[in-house]
Amino acid sequence: MSEAFYSHARLYDLMFPGNGPATDFYRTDADRHGGRVLELGCGTGHKLIPIASDGHPCTGLDFSPNMLTEAHRKANEHGVTVEWIHGDMRAFDLDRTFDYVFIPANSLLHLHDAEDLVNCFRSVRRHLAPGARFVFDIFNPNVRQLAAADGVRRTRESLSFTDPDRGNVRVDIADTYDAPAQVTRGTWYLSTDTEPDFVVAPLEIRSIFPQELPLLVTLGGLRLVERLGDWSGRPFAADTPLQLCICEPA
Repeated sequence: MSEAFYSHARLYDLMFPGNGPATDFYRTDADRHGGRVLELGCGTGHKLIPIASDGHPCTGLDFSPNMLTEAHRKANEHGVTVEWIHGDMRAFDLDRTFDYVFIPANSLLHLHDAEDLVNCFRSVRRHLAPGARFVFDIFNPNVRQLAAADGVRRTRESLSFTDPDRGNVRVDIADTYDAPAQVTRGTWYLSTDTEPDFVVAPLEIRSIFPQELPLLVTLGGLRLVERLGDWSGRPFAADTPLQLCICEPA
């Protein structure tokens, strides 16, 4: 579950500000669907806090206590009420159903085994009210990019950020791809000029290939209604960056 990576919630928010088309999509989709909303892998509440501010009863579940602490702080700061729950998306029982459930930002890919993915989908299925929608997004694997993961440490300029306490923070990543497991195993390094490698954290992310995804969803008791390729609603294709999946109970 890459716990060490998510133990730095404030730095995570600086590295991934959370604004943009993904937040807009989930906020609009939840508003269109209405009712109770559940986010799995809610992190620091990037997407759920705006949805709650629209008046929806919201629950967020995450495996990282540090991320939930920051989410609770941010919700209070914005004056919204959200139920934050420490739990595991592979097996949870909240004793109620929801009208809209979503797993954003590749959070599903922390589950590496097919059995864990199916168990997650089955848990979601048990929490869907009649007529409910389940939505998740994961990246569309690029075989060439996966093959290029050679373990060499490289700076990712697009991830660099400014920390009010430390100044400019550089992000380096060294990763390799474990093809039999379909898992990219990386180490992330955060550094400043005066504080090299002040954070060193592993992050392991699974790839779910397009042809296997419908089977996993079906085994979880769900039906893949639609698969989009980006946040604008473009149909999924081989060259689209996302698998944005809209599901309902089978």
